[in-house]
Formats: sequence, C-alpha cells, structure tokens
Amino acid sequence: MKSNKMLIFIPTYNENENVEKIYSKITELNLDIDILFLDDNSPDGTGIFLDRLAEAHQNVNVIHRAKKSGVGSAHLTGIRWAYDHKYEKLITMDCDFTHSPDNLPVFIDYAKNHEIVIGSRFMLKKSLNGWNPIRQFLTLSGHVFTKYLLKMPYDASGALRLYRLDKIPREVFSFIKSSGYSFFPESLHILYMKKYDIKEIPIILPPRSAGHSKMKLCDIFVGIYKIIILFVKSLIFKNPYVIKKRKKMRK
Repeated sequence: MKSNKMLIFIPTYNENENVEKIYSKITELNLDIDILFLDDNSPDGTGIFLDRLAEAHQNVNVIHRAKKSGVGSAHLTGIRWAYDHKYEKLITMDCDFTHSPDNLPVFIDYAKNHEIVIGSRFMLKKSLNGWNPIRQFLTLSGHVFTKYLLKMPYDASGALRLYRLDKIPREVFSFIKSSGYSFFPESLHILYMKKYDIKEIPIILPPRSAGHSKMKLCDIFVGIYKIIILFVKSLIFKNPYVIKKRKKMRK
C-alpha cells in the first residue's frame, strides 16, 4: 500500500461484475488515491475478483468478513482502517455505479474548505428520475424525517461522502451505534451536532446498472425508528456527544 493521503472505501456484496469496472473508472481520473474494498463473503465470488485486483495493483487493499454484517458496520470498519493507516481524507461510495466516480474530483475540490462533503439527491429535480415511484417515495420519506425531526437540511441517508479525517477525531465515530442503513443518518447527525462544516453538492442517482438493491423494506422502518430515537435523545440531552478526556495516569 502506498502512503497516499486519500482513500476510497467501497463495500461490496455480490458485485463481481462491477469491481474491476469501477476500479478502471476511478483510475481513469488520474487521482493519487488508494482504494479499500470490503467484502462480506459474497456468494458470487466477489472476494476472489477483489483479491486478483489487489494482487495486480499496489493501491488496492481488501478486507474480507465471514458473513454479511450490515452496511453500517462495514463503513465503521473502513473508517477505522483509514484512521489506522493515517489517511487524511476518506471517500465512501457504492460499487454499483449509482455513485458515479466522475463526482470524485468535485468532492475533493470542495474538501479544501469543508470537513464533510456529501452528495444530495434532493437539490436537483431530476436526481431521482430513473427510480421507480416506490423507491422515490421511500427515499423522500427518510429525507423528510431527518429534515423535520433532526433539523438537518442535508440528504442524510446517502453513502457518497468525503470525510476530512485530519479534522475529525476518530473518537467522534465511536458514538455511532447503528450497524445497518441507519448508520448514515446517525453518523451525519453526530457530525452535525458537533458543528463540523458540512458541504452538500447535487448529484444524479441513476438506476442501478447491475445487481440488485441490498436494502429491504425492514431497513426503511428500522431507519425511521432510529431517527425517532435520535430525535428523542436530542430533546433529553443538550449535548449527547461529548468526548470524554482520558484520565492521566499517576506516576
């Protein structure tokens, strides 16, 4: 692994037809960047494709997990790995091309002046044009809950993000309890409550070009439940995300 200062994290599950394509698309951008894939023992053999990719390219690394353990826990694993390896910036994105690699230079440019950059599906009317009405309704419902209950004006459920790890202490991410899709609104709520500078930029989310959605209907309800819990918590506790200082050891 090269000592690049920027890392892209991509979790995978049954993406064997996408991993090489997305790697090629990212490298076409000529960015000085490393890529970390995390695979949850995909039945379609994605892990084997990733190992071949890592063997062929010095800037690729792979984490294998024994089973599917939740997209939130995958992102937390990637975040911890990035801190452990001293990366200054971390970009997270999906592997199915709903997040276009063409957005990456724009994210990187905005990160010069902002601590978190997120892609928004609600700033342009045409962002979700390719999705079916049910998927649009579910996505918009989650956005309404985060906007009016958590008072966050951002698209909080999207995975296309850039974190300035050199500006955000790793302890901030220790407050996150969600292992599933509710990781996304919970993590952004914590960063928002701690007053980090968040920049939102418009993206277009095309229909999935390959594979199938990993999100189930129960994930939507769990996510809404988690948002309600965060809302109640914010009412009860004025500052629920305080990093405790470590006590100094006596000599």
